Amino acid sequence: MNGIEHLKNGQPIHMELGCGKGIFAAKIAVRNPDINYMIIDIKSEMLGLAKRNIENEYGEEPIDNVILMSQEIAIIDNIMNEKDVVDRIYINFCNPWPKRTHQKRRLTHTQLLEKYKVFLKKDGEIYFKTDDDELFSSSLKYFEEAGYDILKKTYDLHEENGFWDNIVTEHEEMFSKEGIKIKALIAVLGK
Repeated sequence: MNGIEHLKNGQPIHMELGCGKGIFAAKIAVRNPDINYMIIDIKSEMLGLAKRNIENEYGEEPIDNVILMSQEIAIIDNIMNEKDVVDRIYINFCNPWPKRTHQKRRLTHTQLLEKYKVFLKKDGEIYFKTDDDELFSSSLKYFEEAGYDILKKTYDLHEENGFWDNIVTEHEEMFSKEGIKIKALIAVLGK
């Protein structure tokens, strides 16, 4: 789980922005050994927990398709450029930043979606899910403003059979138990 050069082996690259405890990353990476995963969070202590969860999921198997990076996503363009080609980005239950003055910090805000375009390959996808109605509604607008096409969207992920091969995160499980519907979308970067 070392530097970005670890991922230069020709396999597709998927990125999770804001990994939290790394439960999603651990489960998806072990299921897909033919895909490289860049797992990013601003908090180093969360990355330490994510590392342990990934190691637990892999058991005795070598971990050769995952790297962890501490990075503020608002300045992701400091580490990623057009030579880095990411096939898919996952954004799971990011901070909704409800105050109007903070909304530019949202991982789905138009300004950040524009930054992702630099390294997300043409026809690359963003998978996004949230419990927050207002964030989801605003994100639909943000994706449109940034020139992404919405391939799929749902206001109740758990009622949509075959929407995608969903891995339930810790937040998702908690919100679902509270009766909160999970909203989700798949957006694609157009040509």
